[in-house]
Amino acid sequence: MPVGGLVRTMGRISLSAICIALLLQANPAAAEPYKPWARLSAQQHEALQPLATQWDSLPTKLQRNLLIAANKYPQLTPARKKLFQSRLDKWAKLTPEQRQRAREKFLAFKKVRPDIRKQVIDMVHEEQAGAASGVQASGPQIGPAASGVQ
Repeated sequence: MPVGGLVRTMGRISLSAICIALLLQANPAAAEPYKPWARLSAQQHEALQPLATQWDSLPTKLQRNLLIAANKYPQLTPARKKLFQSRLDKWAKLTPEQRQRAREKFLAFKKVRPDIRKQVIDMVHEEQAGAASGVQASGPQIGPAASGVQ
């Protein structure tokens, strides 16, 4: 897949969803909860709050991955905690179909050469920074959009 296509793909699914997909890779079939919400610590409740209503129906593998992340939560800076919560909140609001598409795109992106992956991630970060500040990124365009081909 050309880099331009990857950039467009990355734009369709937020980088946040792709990043958190690593934690959230799991088979959608729910099983017995690994650890029911009621048995989680207050610290784990704080970290995983966006998933509170869904927790007991999440697959075991997913719960394990999330608990690993939740155990690191207290060491995060306030800004990183806010980012973690924001990403979990976005993921919690996705439909099962959207989650599956995010997983598929994440897996496809992992197959891209590391140097190209880094280039795409850097461009997405620049676009996000520009969007946050109201300034559009002025980096070179790559792929069909650069040549005017659609």
